[in-house]
Amino acid sequence: MPAGLLRGKCGSLPSSGCRRPEGRSMTDERTIRNDVARMARMMARAGLAEAFGHVSARFEDGYAITSVKPFLAAGPDDVIMVPDLRTPPSGTGTASLEVPMHAAVYLARPDVQAICRGHSPAVAAWGVGTDDLPLLHGLGALAGRHVAVHDDVELITSLARAGGLVETLADDHCVILRSNGALAVGTALSEALTRLYYLEERARVALQRPDGGGPLNWGNRLDNTAKELPRTVAWMEATFGDG
Repeated sequence: MPAGLLRGKCGSLPSSGCRRPEGRSMTDERTIRNDVARMARMMARAGLAEAFGHVSARFEDGYAITSVKPFLAAGPDDVIMVPDLRTPPSGTGTASLEVPMHAAVYLARPDVQAICRGHSPAVAAWGVGTDDLPLLHGLGALAGRHVAVHDDVELITSLARAGGLVETLADDHCVILRSNGALAVGTALSEALTRLYYLEERARVALQRPDGGGPLNWGNRLDNTAKELPRTVAWMEATFGDG
């Protein structure tokens, strides 16, 4: 196991990987397939993914993840079931090359229940450099107080290569992959997608105001971000959902 994967919240990993937190109810496979496919369609409508992107959610000791098929037409039968976090596929059949990236995050972060990986325009533009993405407007905090750029342009096709990404993500909600889009995590699929959406907005604001707009003292403003999340999740569902 790569050393980087042992530095997350799991500490030492049990033989079966990081299981879902106590109290999480078992979800049947068809439901999780439908949920992942629906979130992929929403992600495409939101402009967060075109030909490339992934959506995944924990399931039992593994996870469910989208295939390489177009997101707008994604259905439950297009979703791939990965039964073991320690043996993810990479580029086999309809599986994306970066399926192991999701496994690495789930192994290191037992709090994470879902991941959305996208390639939106402003995030792609910011990701050509290595500077952290600044927080210049309040709703940008929905992507997290801190957003780093993972300085590695190679595709993350193995657990070993994902160790560095896990270290860069640390305990944050989002991370930008240099010249290769971004990743957002959440306790639910809708949360991960919402964080990815506001990551794009945060990057767009930062690009429009490269001077930073002057000193910012957030005071207690960011203490309200958690209260704003349910409202933004509901807006995402109403705006980009299946109707």
